[in-house]
Amino acid sequence: MDGAAYQRALGRELQRLRLRRKWTRAQLVKQLPSELSAQALASYETGTRSCTVVRFIELCGALDASPHDLLERVHDQVVHSEFPATLRVDLERLAEDHRPELAPARGWAHAEVARHAAQARELDLAALESLAALCGLPTVELIRMLRRDAEQLDSPRVGSAS
Repeated sequence: MDGAAYQRALGRELQRLRLRRKWTRAQLVKQLPSELSAQALASYETGTRSCTVVRFIELCGALDASPHDLLERVHDQVVHSEFPATLRVDLERLAEDHRPELAPARGWAHAEVARHAAQARELDLAALESLAALCGLPTVELIRMLRRDAEQLDSPRVGSAS
C-alpha cells in the first residue's frame, strides 16, 4: 500500500471540495470546530502531511461532504489507477465538446489549437489536476471523460468524410 499516494489523493479531494465552495484556506479553517492553521491545511491538501481521523471528520463536516464517499473516491483513485502518468487529449475534439461542465476546458483547448495548431497533447497529472479544478470537477471524473474521448480517437467523427 502506498500511503503517500493516499495522502496526495485525499489532499486533492479536500482541495477540490474547498474550491467548489469558492473558499480560501483561511475561510475553511474558520469553519472548523478546533484550531488549525491555513498552513497546516495546505500541507493536507498537498499530501505532505497526514491528518488524524478526527481532523478528517471535522474537515468533511465543514465541507458538507460524506467521509465515506470521500474515502471511496480517494481509494478508487489510488487502487484503480484512475490517475495515469499522462493522458493523450484530442484538443480539436475537446474544443468542440459542448458538455457544459467542460466549458473552461473547451476554451483552453480552443486557444491551444489556435496557438499551436496541434490536434492532440499529452497532459501529465499536474495538468489534468489543474484542468479539473478549472472545470470544478474531481480529477478522476475529468480523466474518465477524457479517456472515453481518447478511446474514440480512432473512430471517425460524426459528419466527417471517411
